[in-house]
Amino acid sequence: MTTQQRPTYGGQAVIEGVMIRGRSHMAVAVRRPNGAIATHLRPLSPLYTGSLRRIPLIRGVLTLIETLSLGMRALSYSSSVSMEAADADPESEVESEELGKGALAVMLLVSFSFAIALFFLLPLFASRPLEGVFGGDVVSNIAEGAIRLAVLVAYIWLIGRMEDIRRVFMYHGAEHMTVHAQERGDALSLDAIRRYSPAHPRCGTAFLLTVMVMAILVFVFVPRDPLWWLVASRIVFIPVIAALAYEVIRLSGRYEGNPAVRLISAPNLLLQKLTTRQPDDDQIEVAVAAMRTALAADRETDSPSAASEDGRLRGGSRARS
Repeated sequence: MTTQQRPTYGGQAVIEGVMIRGRSHMAVAVRRPNGAIATHLRPLSPLYTGSLRRIPLIRGVLTLIETLSLGMRALSYSSSVSMEAADADPESEVESEELGKGALAVMLLVSFSFAIALFFLLPLFASRPLEGVFGGDVVSNIAEGAIRLAVLVAYIWLIGRMEDIRRVFMYHGAEHMTVHAQERGDALSLDAIRRYSPAHPRCGTAFLLTVMVMAILVFVFVPRDPLWWLVASRIVFIPVIAALAYEVIRLSGRYEGNPAVRLISAPNLLLQKLTTRQPDDDQIEVAVAAMRTALAADRETDSPSAASEDGRLRGGSRARS
């Protein structure tokens, strides 16, 4: 029996805020410098909600692209809100320039390039001195995977020492706790949300760790000669690894009550101790605002003729005190 009978919601932390990915919309809530909460609503592309999303393996690649795309847009909106004047009218509309497709494509390309260089090519070349040990490539491929894991953990630990990132990690915890409450049908109240852990099996951190482990399994028997193939294989296999990792994360979230699944998920939850922090009440309030905005948009989509809980949701972005 699965542990999740309700529609699943996910998201990520942004600058002083939280993004929630609903069934039909992306909702972002951000704490404004004046203390109010600004919310932004954007419909999801049919590419991310259509029939392709239900096909195993293909949905993993789509999810990776969607996560990066929505994440960039949410970060762009939150950064615009953070640059507001502290004395701005709490009831005024937030002025935010929409991220264009060209700018989004450039940001995605830069992000992909950085991630490939740091987490795939750096470990690859660092493991080259071990090539041929014991007459094969298995040792060097395993060493490459171990270096990749070490680089991931070191990177997360280092950025977690920055004050601004620590606040993002607190919002990350607030997002997870709010998602836990929504999945179990609890009221989106402070007392109910406080009962949950800031770790979640479907977290992006868990996805990253699963990608690293799947990469070891995929690459362990891949030949390391010639050099062009060695480098190319670490790039062309990324969609395959991401697709497999997504299926693993999806199953672990769906059957998180199973003892075997909980054992497999334990390292993922442990790593989240580096990427989440216990949030304060104000941060949970922001996460709840994002979740309620996403839920209201989904109700509108399910019942177009029904009156909206808040008619202003159709306006794109709004501010509230």
